[in-house]
Amino acid sequence: MNVGANEFGSHELSCSLRFLKPRGTVMDFGLPTLRIKSRAHSFWAALGIAVLMILPPAAEAQARKDTAEKSAVQSSPDTMWNLGDLYATPEAWTASYAKTKAAVESLDKYKGSLGTSANAMFEALDAISAVRKEVERLLAYAFLKGDEDLRVSSAQERRQQAGVLRTAFSEKTSWMTAEIIGIGAAKVAAFAAENKALNDRFGFYLTDTLRYGPHTLGDEAEAALAAAGNVLAQPNRIYEELANADLPFPTITLEGEKLRLDEPAYEKYRQSPDRAERKLVFDTFWPAWKQFENTAGATLAAGVMGNVFLAKEHKFNGALAAALFNDNMPEAVYRTLVAQANAALPTLYRYLKMRKARLGITDDLAYYDNYPPMFVLDNAPAYTVAESERITLEALAPMGKEYLALLRKGFAGRWMNVLPHEGKHPGAYMEGVVYDVHPYLLFNHNNDYESLSTFAHEWGHAVHTLLTHANQPYEKANYSTFTAESASIANEMLLNDYMVKHAKSKAQKLYYLGQGVEFIRTSYFRQAMFGEFELAIHEEIQKGAPLSGSRLTEMYCRLLKHYYGDAEGVMKIDPKYCIEWAFVPHFYYNFYVWQYATSSAGAAQFTDAIFNGGVAGRERFLNMLKAGGSAYPYDLYKRAGLDMATPAPYQALAARMNRLMDEIEALEKTK
Repeated sequence: MNVGANEFGSHELSCSLRFLKPRGTVMDFGLPTLRIKSRAHSFWAALGIAVLMILPPAAEAQARKDTAEKSAVQSSPDTMWNLGDLYATPEAWTASYAKTKAAVESLDKYKGSLGTSANAMFEALDAISAVRKEVERLLAYAFLKGDEDLRVSSAQERRQQAGVLRTAFSEKTSWMTAEIIGIGAAKVAAFAAENKALNDRFGFYLTDTLRYGPHTLGDEAEAALAAAGNVLAQPNRIYEELANADLPFPTITLEGEKLRLDEPAYEKYRQSPDRAERKLVFDTFWPAWKQFENTAGATLAAGVMGNVFLAKEHKFNGALAAALFNDNMPEAVYRTLVAQANAALPTLYRYLKMRKARLGITDDLAYYDNYPPMFVLDNAPAYTVAESERITLEALAPMGKEYLALLRKGFAGRWMNVLPHEGKHPGAYMEGVVYDVHPYLLFNHNNDYESLSTFAHEWGHAVHTLLTHANQPYEKANYSTFTAESASIANEMLLNDYMVKHAKSKAQKLYYLGQGVEFIRTSYFRQAMFGEFELAIHEEIQKGAPLSGSRLTEMYCRLLKHYYGDAEGVMKIDPKYCIEWAFVPHFYYNFYVWQYATSSAGAAQFTDAIFNGGVAGRERFLNMLKAGGSAYPYDLYKRAGLDMATPAPYQALAARMNRLMDEIEALEKTK
């Protein structure tokens, strides 16, 4: 869910649970918080807290079952993933669920044993890891099956079951962090030195857990917080229900056809070359959200309160510090991103003025003018799934033979749910949480360049997952979103460079250059703006200020006007579009979306290194992907030659954007 294919970051619903992050609380179970988008780039990140769901009222559930299951998706094997690689049948899932539930219930038998000996510690961690692996597999199947058709109530009930099991696992292991901390660093180190398997598989986890000493409560308190996970998960769940099921989207007549202006239709028709038409789309779509401003405000405020509550209970200096702690990420990275995005706004303003001129707009540039391509192709190429596979392989050739072999392996398998259909989850994502199977990818491929770019992006996550799983044990395979997005965004940049180079005409070259510049707007500036907004709303709650829907709209509107140069006369922001915050799912992910922006900066430097540094530059990048979760992401970046707490990477991305605009201007001067 993302940039490139979906500027809300939604062409990723990726995340994973991976090995127990300390604190054992539901909100902390290795996932960023809710919609958890990435932890090992699987979709927990995308679904995050939505993992813990409540059933609709019985009457509503039955009504949905009676109507929706009759139209359950039937797709060709060529376009539909094979979930049989996870469980042969739904009945097999149910059988595993029962067995795993019993195993989860017995996990507290290991309590008190970790400090008795190195072998006892290994035995306990090994057993708990095996149960967790099956919990993740059950979750993966439940969510993937549910996303085939969100209207099928039996599938949503299965998702709830999986979420409840996840909560139970968190409760039954909530004692682990405190026990490991109680054992002490010296004894843990001695155990690791004595037992090689313990060190190889769990060494990083144990070292990481010891960091949580100042933020770990007693067993009873940690268990209570783990049990609260279902409640704390509900703001995101309410958003999901509203956005994907219950919002009464309006109808609109476009090109003589009456259609329902839901999210996919909005994202399609906002790109209309007809300015009056796209204004009509905006003026019709956003009032549908505006009428739920109070509800959306209360829901998001509740989610923020949950984040602040957990941060306070665990003795963090604010929600941002708590959210960054799992990755051991310096706050300087987040704050440097925001500062550098603001410093680079003249580059964004340059682009917006260029867009205005190329679109032939003579009055004020409007917010709805962001979406049509700056350059239009009379006969725009259509990219089928097969063509997207071919072009992706060619564009990513600089990644080397190992990388391309993994792509070919994935394309040959039934790993993808590719084409859009009624009831299907919108956007795109890669789910790679199941360590011993393979990644799964969901797309809504529309045969356009955006779909091609999304295709390359999500397969970047898939190959990252394959490389990590091949080089790390399960317990070290949980890589961070911070590194994950660089893998996917680098693919999109390499693809764009390839398309520019192989364009068959000046018009095509201009089109792809325009797409490359727009990509930076959405993946960097827009995501940085989201990050600044998310930080601001958490700080409001932390200082005791109220967050109503109207207050959120006011705060978001101020940022929109700042980033898009309203006062400078660059773009006029209509206040009725400032309800957009209510539409963005990532604000429920607990400081997640900012990593698209940092990853865009990192990817720009990595792609330059791959082209200019030859094999050495490529190997530094691939080694970072292979490292998975064996080290902290900030440290992995530094090993690869990038310090994301300094201005340099962000300035390099702004320089890339200016370079692309220079190419556009130079090309336009040629005959």
